[in-house]
Amino acid sequence: MASNRRLETDLEFQEAMEQERVVRVFRDDEMINAGGMIVRFEPSMIAIQSSVSDMDYYDREQCEFYELRR
Repeated sequence: MASNRRLETDLEFQEAMEQERVVRVFRDDEMINAGGMIVRFEPSMIAIQSSVSDMDYYDREQCEFYELRR
């Protein structure tokens, strides 16, 4: 069964990036990205790659990030 875990700290983002976990992104209670992986993070921004040519940048304060564990 799959479970979701909210990512909030640098350590949680680092772990999700290293383990190549699938991430979902929400803004204003709406899912705006599902199925990407974190490739970079900074205090103000998270970079998520959904496919070879699809890279999105999200504001860390405006969005909520959840990793999907199977």
